[in-house]
Amino acid sequence: MKQFLKLLQWTLNAAVFFTLFAFALNNQHEAKVYFFFGTQWRSPMVLIVLIAFALGMVVGVLGMVPRWWRQKQAAKAVQTTATPVSSASPTSPSGSASSASTATIPSEVSHGT
Repeated sequence: MKQFLKLLQWTLNAAVFFTLFAFALNNQHEAKVYFFFGTQWRSPMVLIVLIAFALGMVVGVLGMVPRWWRQKQAAKAVQTTATPVSSASPTSPSGSASSASTATIPSEVSHGT
């Protein structure tokens, strides 16, 4: 089953690659991008689309960074407030040792909302 999933992943990756390659071959004509004050940039259409996609990815990632930092800080705060499990685990009423973790986690964690 694991080998089938790897084969499926490679097949999907190849399909995406060949689709993008065909897109690039079909959009080789020159296009103009007009900026302010009459300036323009002439380049193949596929390059313009690729740069627009890359800039969109960069803006999206930069937009998510503050939330990632807040979540990382919240996770650190939860880890520091959790009490470590002692080596002598408490016993249940029947006398056997409990296998569940005894770490205390705060009931409310702020997720930045």
